[in-house]
Amino acid sequence: MSTENEGNEGTAQPAAPSVPPVPAAPPQGAPQPAAPADHPAPAPAPAPEPAASTPPPPAPHQQGAGWPPPPPAFPSYGTAPQGDGAHPGVWGAPVHTSEPPRRKRSGGLLAAVLIAALVAGGVGGGVGYWAAERNDNGADSTTVTAADIPKDLQRAPGTVSAVAGKALPSVVTIEAKSSAGGDLSGVGGQEGGTGTGFVYDQEGHILTNNHVVDSAAQGGALSVTFSNGKKYDAEVVGRAQGYDVAVLKLKKAPPGLAPLPLGDSGKVAVGDSTIAIGAPFGLSNTVTTGIISAKNRPVASGDGSGSRNSYMSALQTDASINPGNSGGPLLDARGAVIGINSAIQSTGGGFGQSQAGSIGLGFAIPINQAKSVAEQLIKTGKPVYPVIGASVDMATKGAGAKIIAQSSGGTPAVTPNGPAAKAGLKAGDLITRFNDKPIDSGPTLIGEIWNHAPGTQVKLTYERDGKQHTATVTLGEREGDS
Repeated sequence: MSTENEGNEGTAQPAAPSVPPVPAAPPQGAPQPAAPADHPAPAPAPAPEPAASTPPPPAPHQQGAGWPPPPPAFPSYGTAPQGDGAHPGVWGAPVHTSEPPRRKRSGGLLAAVLIAALVAGGVGGGVGYWAAERNDNGADSTTVTAADIPKDLQRAPGTVSAVAGKALPSVVTIEAKSSAGGDLSGVGGQEGGTGTGFVYDQEGHILTNNHVVDSAAQGGALSVTFSNGKKYDAEVVGRAQGYDVAVLKLKKAPPGLAPLPLGDSGKVAVGDSTIAIGAPFGLSNTVTTGIISAKNRPVASGDGSGSRNSYMSALQTDASINPGNSGGPLLDARGAVIGINSAIQSTGGGFGQSQAGSIGLGFAIPINQAKSVAEQLIKTGKPVYPVIGASVDMATKGAGAKIIAQSSGGTPAVTPNGPAAKAGLKAGDLITRFNDKPIDSGPTLIGEIWNHAPGTQVKLTYERDGKQHTATVTLGEREGDS
């Protein structure tokens, strides 16, 4: 870009714009040189003959007095006489042997800056134009269009959406009605319940919590609804109040049931991802996520009286669990069941299934324990509980689980010839450890005992008269809920 002609639009210019301007007419008597053969001079633009009294036109871009200076006799861009008979150099004649010095102009700097700005802006514009040209299949358009959206969105295996999508068809919403009738909300004094369950096997067994189906256990009505909206009648196969586990069976199981895979709750680690599926407050097919916050959390859920409580050494999760989630699966990141959602910590300070919402403290029955109970219920319809043959204080918490002097009904606290008696334990002994796990209360001890099968040998650490002792106890068994 050149700025030499600015302000001189009406004046004829020299043929070679790259050399300094020349006067209107050459000196008198100077011959006109012939143009070089390889560079024919263009024909000069015709100009009116100036009058004798007309002064020469001012040079363009005058920058004060004395500008430009008068040309030398033989400028550096002219040709000096060469030898005898050579004609004198002609002022203004073009030469090709050297580069004429350039005048420093503020316009040159401005042009360079402008060119740099145009180049910088042209990079983004060029890319945008190229993308638009490709997207428009060669059409003459500079509009940048978005890439085509894939018709089938593929989610990577292991994402929450992929795991939930695979598990949801095997999760059901359970509705229970007591034998007296009524709706699920208990309107009119009728008992009812709602919760969640999941497909345990292809025969149509459904695994859930006992408290979900308790109201319909004695001649009531049960139905389950799958995620596709199909509804089936069901019946209770067996339930374990102490474990808070129940097994249902569909009366007319459809073909192609897909049981959820069971994981290993013993290998779960704090910090592992969790996915909870259920029907909180009746909102079926709800998916929430979290992590394992703690393991072996002693939980006693129920009415608080102790006679109808359930005890577990639970998995704690911060996945949102609310009333209606009970009985639903707690999955790991692979989609395997690691627990059955059973209880929440409410703001009132108790464990249970109250109408209080989630505060990030949910508890699940470890699937290893639930599987053992489910197999027993399917086989016999009755639960089997491991026992040590001693009654402990269920109210005091702190130092350990103390064997009381006398159990309810006036029976001895230590069963004669039972597991604890055979190991030498007595009333008043304070059990402080179960194997290598500390014991701080009666519910904690029961939760640990119920994590083992009858016949298992365990080590108990206890205190008597201020001294510490250990004993090996072989767990006994009790059938059914007392």
